[in-house]
Amino acid sequence: MLARFLFLPLLIALTGAAPGIAYAQAAGARGDDFLYKIMPNDTLTALAGRFTSGAGNWGRLQALNAVQDPTKLAIGREIKIPFSMIPERPASALVTHVSGQASVDGRALRTKDQVPEGKTVRTGANGFATLQLDDGSLLSIPPESTLEIKRLRVFKGAGLTDSVISMKQGSVESTVAPKETGVGRFEVRTPLSITGVRGTRLRVHASSRGAQSEVLKGVAHITSEQAQNATLHQDQGTAIDAQGKLLGIRPLLPPPNLPASTGKSGRQSMRFPAVAAASSYLVRVSSDKAGADLVSSQSFDKPDITFGAPGPGTYYVAVRAIDSLGIGGRDAQRAFLGASVLHSSDGAPILAGDGSYVLLTDY
Repeated sequence: MLARFLFLPLLIALTGAAPGIAYAQAAGARGDDFLYKIMPNDTLTALAGRFTSGAGNWGRLQALNAVQDPTKLAIGREIKIPFSMIPERPASALVTHVSGQASVDGRALRTKDQVPEGKTVRTGANGFATLQLDDGSLLSIPPESTLEIKRLRVFKGAGLTDSVISMKQGSVESTVAPKETGVGRFEVRTPLSITGVRGTRLRVHASSRGAQSEVLKGVAHITSEQAQNATLHQDQGTAIDAQGKLLGIRPLLPPPNLPASTGKSGRQSMRFPAVAAASSYLVRVSSDKAGADLVSSQSFDKPDITFGAPGPGTYYVAVRAIDSLGIGGRDAQRAFLGASVLHSSDGAPILAGDGSYVLLTDY
């Protein structure tokens, strides 16, 4: 059973536009339509000329939106423009980070690779990848995840993307349009849900037990196939069971209260107060402060954790509490120093029994 999600975050004004360049006042997407917020001096003729194959399409926009006078549009009104009317050009996702086992259609994934639509990215048990779209959106893919770039286009004349990610299993953490240039369409589909976002930080997870969505920034309206309606605000999450039933809205658990960094390099240990209602804790290490370029991921049942990094330099550990529905909370982050580790013949760092890296100093 498919539970269809429709996410309509708050309008984000476009900034930083160069003189003479017309950008869309994007309001997100609904189904097969791009949504546009009317600005001063807009007319249907001008909108048709900017977004569709020609200004002569103004009559179709008038009929679709029940507009009485195409030259007098109320500022702030939402206009539907079918995606089928907006010319597009093909696009590719740039691979900006790879760690461990990751592949595209069975071939080893490498930094600076271009991944076009129709390709499937897989990460192994210790594999990580980060993809960047034309508008700067980042997709961070943790271990044991499989996703297909179902659709990846750029709308001509609008500077907006048309992206559909089909996630078979695992997780994807996205930062959508971080430059706040708006998004034509950005969807993450799982076997149980379709999540459409704009200008939002979002996590989506899928497994045989169900699916979860967590909104870190933005507002989302949700409609399920079972005629259930709900709205996700910032710092809220929801889960769907294996039968496609929406299990309600929950506030995201707060970030754990982590101790200050020990100041030591190499393998790290931390104990911290338990987070109320937490069932487990997810511990991820990245090489960047934004947490997109992951290098390790571990789950712990108790607030007593260990972690490390695959080499010298500054790394960042992010810890989040997971509730009983599998919804992840807000991250707490600390910087720490890595150390040289032992690598196998294929270049992969060797892990100890507790999941931490084996240091060269151990030998």
